Amino acid sequence: MALLTTSFWPADTSVPVLRQSVGDLLRGAAADAPTQPALISVAPGRDARTWTYRELLDDAEHAAAWLLDRFDPGDAVVVWAPNVPEWVVLQYGAALAGLVLVTANPALRGAELRHVLASSHAAGIFFVADFRGTDMAALLNDVLPHVPNVTEHVDLADWLDHTRQCAVRTDLPTVDPESPTQIQFTSGTTGPAKPAVLKHLSMVSNAAYVRRRCGAPFGATYLTALPLFHTAGCGLAGMGSVHERATLVLGEVFDPATLIAAIDDYDVVTFGGVPAMLHAMIGHPAMAEADLSSLRIVMSGGDMVPADLVAAWMQRCGAASSSVYGQTELSPIVCQTAPDDAPADNLRTAGRPLPNVDVAILEPGGSTVLPIGAEGEICARGYQAMIGYLDQPEATARAIDADGWVRTGDLGRMDDRGYVTVTGRLKNLIIRGGENIHPFEVEETIVPHPAVANATVIGVPDEQWGETVAAVLQLVPGADAPSAVELKTLVRERLSPQKTPSAWFVTAELPVNAMGKLQRFRLLEEIDAGRLTVLT
Repeated sequence: MALLTTSFWPADTSVPVLRQSVGDLLRGAAADAPTQPALISVAPGRDARTWTYRELLDDAEHAAAWLLDRFDPGDAVVVWAPNVPEWVVLQYGAALAGLVLVTANPALRGAELRHVLASSHAAGIFFVADFRGTDMAALLNDVLPHVPNVTEHVDLADWLDHTRQCAVRTDLPTVDPESPTQIQFTSGTTGPAKPAVLKHLSMVSNAAYVRRRCGAPFGATYLTALPLFHTAGCGLAGMGSVHERATLVLGEVFDPATLIAAIDDYDVVTFGGVPAMLHAMIGHPAMAEADLSSLRIVMSGGDMVPADLVAAWMQRCGAASSSVYGQTELSPIVCQTAPDDAPADNLRTAGRPLPNVDVAILEPGGSTVLPIGAEGEICARGYQAMIGYLDQPEATARAIDADGWVRTGDLGRMDDRGYVTVTGRLKNLIIRGGENIHPFEVEETIVPHPAVANATVIGVPDEQWGETVAAVLQLVPGADAPSAVELKTLVRERLSPQKTPSAWFVTAELPVNAMGKLQRFRLLEEIDAGRLTVLT
């Protein structure tokens, strides 16, 4: 391809969009590889549960019949549960029945769950009775009187037993690949979560493209504990594995020891996790003695992926790296690095766009395509764009402009080969005395310190400068806290004075949402409340 002259990547249409429903995707895999293990569910202290592709389709078809006895095609149903295998069966059963699956974080509490049920117009909810010490059944009972649209509430514990007694139907609806398959709620790092409506063909195609770009062999076993309620779990990991006729080894919860053992037990070739997961696993004691010889690809994304973290994994197990960039509204991945990219591209960029998507760096809030290398807002358009936010036309218009560009709110730049580098969030930008400061740039200068496990840089209000720079650190277990003077010296070796944090704090745990994305606004609340340790 010729070098680009502006920061605009035209869609590569040489690869087809897969005009296929989620249910038809599973049907094809069961026809091609009926005895291939499709799903292996692992959890701490429990025996694994396994389904072949034929068994998974059988359960999904029984589930579809059961669902259609209670709901109509087009109805929305919520699943509020961790990564139990029943979640997967429900996903495909709902797709075969023409229902819309609404995915809910099992960590949601009363008001949040009520928001999901009401704003999605859900007719039913599927849940687990308890999770991590929380009585979810009791929470749901408190919410149900406030959501009269919810007519069915089903405990997943014995749901498969009931569905398997239901006769398979020969009159399942024909599902349009352009129709909604899921409602995914945005991560809500800065405000209330919004219901993004996603199409069948968008999720199916995107999952296929990502799995091809990562470079793993066809059918290679994939391990993850990414939450199914997010597109990365149910889409990239789940649908991607079905597209590849691969075995998905699914962690019911994120438990580092369980996942490390699963790599050896199931000859895992590809592992996928957000940076917070990779941090936890690389530092876990079980990692020292683990046999990781089968592992070939480590995939990450969901937040900025520190180059040092990727390098640590590559050094430990020899696996290649593939990082993804995107957002829920784009079903979800836009750009991805490939294992055979040059090291600088693999470690320092978000890669090049996947097939069938236009990507541009536009003037923030405007429509001007910026020159090569100029920083602006990363925007994308194509098959993968959400239908919109349900019942929120104004929010949809802000997210998708008149030219069809999905405005990601992320800052970045593009080189003349199409590689995109994410530099930050428009809303996370620190403006000190009129000068823009990118948190990630400062964070990368801090994490090489041997006592620092993780660093987050935020802007704090200041009367003189508008904002000043502050750093919040997680320390390596057992390490002595460095002094503020020592840390300032480290930063000043690479960055100018105005970018150097003027305040330094330590926390035992950084606040993240369920996908491991940092919630910076909560750190400001912690600082204001005086709950963080101050370094001097």
